[in-house]
Amino acid sequence: MSNLPPDMDPIATLDKAIDAAPEEVAGAKSLDDLERVESHLLGKDSPVGQVRRSMGQLDSELKPKVGAKLNEASDRIGDLLASRRTQLEAIEEERRLRDESIDVTLETVRFPSGSLHVVQQTIDEIVDIFIGLGYQVAAGPEAELAWYNFDALNTPPTHPSRWEQDTLYLDWGDPADEVSLRPHTSPVQARWMETHDPPVYIVVPGRCYRKDTIDATHLPVFYQIEGLAVDENIRFSDLKGTLLHFAREIFGPRSEVRLRPHFFPFTEPSAELDVSCFNCDGGVPGCRVCKGAGWLELLGCGMVDPFVLETAGYDPGKVSGFAFGMGPERIAMVRHGIDSLRHFIENDVRFLRQF
Repeated sequence: MSNLPPDMDPIATLDKAIDAAPEEVAGAKSLDDLERVESHLLGKDSPVGQVRRSMGQLDSELKPKVGAKLNEASDRIGDLLASRRTQLEAIEEERRLRDESIDVTLETVRFPSGSLHVVQQTIDEIVDIFIGLGYQVAAGPEAELAWYNFDALNTPPTHPSRWEQDTLYLDWGDPADEVSLRPHTSPVQARWMETHDPPVYIVVPGRCYRKDTIDATHLPVFYQIEGLAVDENIRFSDLKGTLLHFAREIFGPRSEVRLRPHFFPFTEPSAELDVSCFNCDGGVPGCRVCKGAGWLELLGCGMVDPFVLETAGYDPGKVSGFAFGMGPERIAMVRHGIDSLRHFIENDVRFLRQF
C-alpha cells in the first residue's frame, strides 16, 4: 500500500510543497532555523519524504510523473535552502567580525623591556676586545678545589688568602681535598693548561667570592676577567703592548699605560697597570675621575711564574707567558663615574636605565 493517505494526490502534494517552500525558507533567521526548515521540507516525515517513500507502491503508469515531480521538488527546495544558507553564513560572518573585532589603534598593555646589566655590558665589551686578538673564552667551576685555587698557582699554605676569614670554604680542614667558592678566576688558567698544549691564549670571565663586607669598593660576590697567554718567546713587552691595546679600546685611542712593580704569587715579575685619565688627560686638579692624579689604577698582571708552568706540565725553558686580571665593576665605575659598588646590586631602575 502507499504511504500517502488515500485521499492525497502525490502530484498536488509536491506542487503544494514547492509553492510553500520560498516563504518558509525565507523565514529562517539563523542557520539553526534553516536546519529545522530543511527537516520540515525534505525530511522523512515531510510531504516530500512521504511521497518518496510511497514510490514503490504507486501504479507503474503514475510512477514516471510522480518521480519527475519529486525530483523537481527536491531540486527547487534544495536550491532555495542552499541560497538561504549562503546568505545566513554571510550574515553570521559579518556579525562575528563586528562583535569580535579588535581596534588595532587602541593602546596595548606594554611590559617594560629589559636590558643587559651595565656590568654584563662591560664584561661583553672586554671579552670582545680579546676575542679580536685571537683569544678563546674559557670557563670553570665556581666551587673549586684548593689545589687549583692556590697550590697550582704557587700560593703557599701559609698565605693569608687561604685562611677562613678571607675565603668562603665549602669543605675546610684537609688541604688535600679542601673545596671553596673560588676567590678569583685564576684556577681556570691552571685547569686549561692541564688539558691544552701551548700555545694558549684565553680570557676567563666569571663570578668570584670573598668574605668582604659590602661597602663602596667591596662586594662578597663580584666578577673578574683574567687573561693568559703562553707561547714561545713571550716577553714582558708583549704584555704591555696587549694591555695598551686593551686600554685604548676601552678608554680611547689617546690612552697611555704605565706599570708599577707589585707582587702576586703566580707571576714573576708582577705589576699593577695604570691607565692615563681619559677625562682630564693628565692630572688636572679637581678632576672627577682621577682626583688630579692623572692615572687610574686598573688591573694586576705579570709574567707567569715558571713554577706555575711546570705544575701544568709545560717546559719553562721552551715557553713563557703572561697573565692579567681585572674587575669589570672597577672598569665600569671608572668609565661611568660611579661612586659605589652598591649601585650594581641594588637593582634601582633609575640607575640601571642610564646604561
